[in-house]
Amino acid sequence: MESAKIYGLCIERLTYQVANAKKRINGNGNSEKFLLESYNTGDLEDIVDILELYDIEEHTLGSLREKLEDLAYTVSVLTGEKLFFDYDGKGHLGLFLGLRAKKSAAEELEMAAER
Repeated sequence: MESAKIYGLCIERLTYQVANAKKRINGNGNSEKFLLESYNTGDLEDIVDILELYDIEEHTLGSLREKLEDLAYTVSVLTGEKLFFDYDGKGHLGLFLGLRAKKSAAEELEMAAER
């Protein structure tokens, strides 16, 4: 990881955002993801500029997706959390914290029966 690039992200800021998100959720969420930051755009060129992805090989959605997956993996390793990029309901790119979905009582019983 000595040559890891985190581009326009800041590990200290992400660590703070994750801790803050966990406090806010505190068992009240049933979601699989929590939005940490939104870039308020879905435009490829805007995203490249905001996240400083200037070494992206081709300015295509496929290249952007690959770069974002690599970046998410890197920051996930560095923070010890599952982070990923995705689009929200408005089509804006955001960085999300992956959460375990809360299991229903029926799912819990089913898992216990399988053991």
